[in-house]
Amino acid sequence: MITLYINNQEVQVPEGSTILDAAKACNVNIPTLCHLENTPPKGLCRVCVVEVEGARAMAAACATPAAEGMKVKTNTRKIRDTRRTVVELLLSEHDGDCKVCDRNDDCELQELARELGITSIGFEGEKAPSKIDKSTPALIRDDGKCIKCRRCVVACNETQGVGAVFPQGRGFTSTISPAFDCNLDEITCVQCGQCAAVCPVGAITEHNYIENVWNAIDDPSKYVIVQTAPAIRAALGECFGYEPGTVVTGKMVAALKSLGFDGVFDTNFAADLTIMEEGTELLTRLKNALVDKKDVALPQFTSCCPGWIKFAEHFYPDMLDNLSTCKSPQQMFGALAKTYYAQKIGKKPSEVVVVSIMPCTAKKYECYRDEMYDSGAKDVDYVLTTRELSTMVKQAGIDFKLLKEQKMDTPFPESSGAADIFANTGGVMEAAIRTAYEIVTGHEVPAQQLHIKPIMGLGGIKEASLKIEGTLPEWSFLEGVELNVMVIHSLGNVRKVLEEMDISKYHFIEVMTCPGGCISGGGQPRFTDDSVRQKRIAAIYAEDEGKELRKSHENPFIKQIYDEFFEAPLSEKSHHLLHTQYTKRNSVS
Repeated sequence: MITLYINNQEVQVPEGSTILDAAKACNVNIPTLCHLENTPPKGLCRVCVVEVEGARAMAAACATPAAEGMKVKTNTRKIRDTRRTVVELLLSEHDGDCKVCDRNDDCELQELARELGITSIGFEGEKAPSKIDKSTPALIRDDGKCIKCRRCVVACNETQGVGAVFPQGRGFTSTISPAFDCNLDEITCVQCGQCAAVCPVGAITEHNYIENVWNAIDDPSKYVIVQTAPAIRAALGECFGYEPGTVVTGKMVAALKSLGFDGVFDTNFAADLTIMEEGTELLTRLKNALVDKKDVALPQFTSCCPGWIKFAEHFYPDMLDNLSTCKSPQQMFGALAKTYYAQKIGKKPSEVVVVSIMPCTAKKYECYRDEMYDSGAKDVDYVLTTRELSTMVKQAGIDFKLLKEQKMDTPFPESSGAADIFANTGGVMEAAIRTAYEIVTGHEVPAQQLHIKPIMGLGGIKEASLKIEGTLPEWSFLEGVELNVMVIHSLGNVRKVLEEMDISKYHFIEVMTCPGGCISGGGQPRFTDDSVRQKRIAAIYAEDEGKELRKSHENPFIKQIYDEFFEAPLSEKSHHLLHTQYTKRNSVS
């Protein structure tokens, strides 16, 4: 530990900390625009400048190491004037109208200008060239609003390992954009939206479908239903002033019904369905490999995350046979809604409009994939993010906090706790093991502990092993097998695993594109750091632990739908509606 002084306040921090770390440790706020947690400091925006006693010039707090005995001032007249000048210069080039910007009242530049007391801009001059890119179903880029903080570059290149955007050119006309100023649909963008999640302004946002959904609700010929992903319930409340990690499921359902949706359902039901299909697929692959001695693609990778799927299609096409053929829960629900449910209510697939509320921008892309029309119509019509849902609620004049809690509609009203934890990194794996282990052995995972602790938490690459003992007769070929699993989140970690590790010993690998999993997807409330992730993760686990049903195969409605409709996991009908195939892609999408 080292000791230094921030505004005459003594603070101790670990050696290797920055001045910014030290300020946070003693609850002193230093503004930043380019800094991202868990990534090397860049020191680009110069908003975080501080004065260090004895130094010739002001220092960037995010990039300057704290030193023993250092004396730092964070709020002198010189510092305030310098920060104000920096922000005024950024505003002078920022080509945007706050009154109609998607990020109005959710903009870090706007908030910083307000905190610094900027009421006019002292610099007038030419603005940088502006280009608006609406080429993808997931994201919109507006160069004119970009302040060149490079957060999106860090998220895309360092966290995700995708490399879709870079600084292009020099000086005043430089841009942060794809190579050769291409559109996003011309490059290997996986549509994950982490760039939009970290952008401090409105330069990258989700492609907004709110008006499309309003039009569908207002159309009397359409029966509009909505599904909500498990991660939404632990994050939506933040848009209405609740603490991160506050579960608002009942109020969310009430809000959706007030908006005019004809049916409000839980994607969690389809998550339970995914476990039945994906778990059976894994057991089938193991049987083919161990009993029939067939050449089987192992390990099996999860397929719930469309950002990961597109990443694999672009960068690791030779691994596509290893991906589970299961559709994501979103798409399973869509196919089910326009067949099984449409038949129950006497509607044609084309008369049913399926809207998804997702934490993820890649889900917007996923619903437009050519393979997602197995119901006879587009399985999922529109995807809204958590942020877009909060906007709709506000547009409707609904006081979210005063809503009385309501329950999901039938016939998909109930899901297991295993479905809830799909929101967290490690959750899909844990849910699958709960069911697969019990199917094979007839009893719960050892020590009656449903949580598999080695794969919980925010570690980027996690591993666990589980010895299968006491199998039922039909699964005797698995007796004594050491089931090796791995959990990865953030695509940069996927690169490390696939390029630096031997994965042949593993049987099942879970991949989630976003840091921490869906709880910090590209469409969740901003700004998401590890403290927020931990609170959302804890809330999701509490949801699971509070449920009587905690395993997918115990859900009575899952049993009912197989009895009435699918017959069995991996049946011909389930293959048609619930499974898919993948495409080897080149350098464009």
